[in-house]
Amino acid sequence: MTGVRTYAYTVPVMETPRHFDKIRDFYRAHRRMPSHSEIARAAGLSSKGSTHKLVNRLVELGLVERDETGRLLPGRRFHSVTLLGAVSAGWPSPAEEELLDTMTLDEFLVERPGATFMLKVQGDSMIDAGIMPGDMVLVERGVREKDGDIIIAEVDGEWTMKYFRQRGGKVYLEAANRRYKPIYPEKELRAAAVVKAVIRKY
Repeated sequence: MTGVRTYAYTVPVMETPRHFDKIRDFYRAHRRMPSHSEIARAAGLSSKGSTHKLVNRLVELGLVERDETGRLLPGRRFHSVTLLGAVSAGWPSPAEEELLDTMTLDEFLVERPGATFMLKVQGDSMIDAGIMPGDMVLVERGVREKDGDIIIAEVDGEWTMKYFRQRGGKVYLEAANRRYKPIYPEKELRAAAVVKAVIRKY
């Protein structure tokens, strides 16, 4: 077609053992890590030595871990996703795919795992902030809230998610939807966590 340009990309492949995808598929299907014998069957390995060598390589790469009993667990890179450069969200421009790194969503989103949890959004009071019903929000406890943060708060005994506002020594909560009025606490407003990210599947 006239005026249409095509681009061919060469993407380097992350150096992982070629049988790793089968191990990850097993985990997704059974919600547990395979045993050494199950790894051997999935990978088509006939000797214990070859299986042991494969597992040791996976441990070295951080793809799997061993607990104190020797049982295999998903490692820090088990669910890693390839990071392939950047893409323009403005005017279209030629893109070049380049393997920059690999990362897990935990590494990208979670700074303090012990203080972080997820909540499912109900209601439409924050839609103008891009938070829709059914979205998942990642929230962190123990963070000092500041004006403009989206927080999880208990107001007079009821829980909600809203913008935290502080004006002239008074604090209140503000929705991101004009249909909802600001909430001024009658007795108490307690901030429990600050929203750090919104997760949505398309």
